[in-house]
Order: sequence, then structure tokens, then C-alpha cells
Amino acid sequence: MSLKIRLARAGTTKRPYYHVVIADARSPRDGRFIEKVGTYDPKLEDDKRVTLVTERVQHWLSVGAQPTDRVLRFLDKAGLKTRAPRNNPERAKPGKKATERAEARAKAAADAAAPAAE
Repeated sequence: MSLKIRLARAGTTKRPYYHVVIADARSPRDGRFIEKVGTYDPKLEDDKRVTLVTERVQHWLSVGAQPTDRVLRFLDKAGLKTRAPRNNPERAKPGKKATERAEARAKAAADAAAPAAE
């Protein structure tokens, strides 16, 4: 049985609230879980958003539970597990169509400037 440390949504519409739970990887997101080990309330200020029961989280990590990416961020901030920073330089580049539009605008501007220069 592979275990995950993940978020389970518990809030109402437009008011999210999450439980940090230990669950079997095959169980549904908001379904059956083994243990609740914390909460995440995105509506609160930064320092009060995440609460974790560190002893239980350490226990489940030692047993082999794998945190999801978002929970790994929480654990890294709490000092329980390290998360390697990610770098994706391709993300900042514009897409294919945006690049084509920019080239077309640059060409049109160059064509408009050419007769004025003569």
C-alpha cells in the first residue's frame, strides 16, 4: 500500500479549507484517509495558514509516506523535509502564436519606418 501525505478539501463553495491527511494513493481526494495530521487555511495570513502535528508527520515520513508537491512545500517551510528548488526557464517564454504576432508587429513597424527614413 503506497501512502501519500496530501490535501483533502473541506471548505464550502468559494471558501476553501484543507486537511493535511495520510491516505492510500488509490483513495479519492476527499474520501477515505488514515489520519489527519494538519490543516491548511489559505484565507489566513502567511504565518497562520498551515498547522501540522510534526511528530505524526515525521512518523509517517519514516514509514515511507510520500508528500505531494504542495504538502512538500509546507514540510520544507516547517523544516521537516527538504524540497529542491525548481527552475523552468521555458515557462517565461511566450508561446508560438505570441511570437508570430510579435514578429509580425516588428516587421510592420520596420516597413512603416522605412519610407519615413527616405
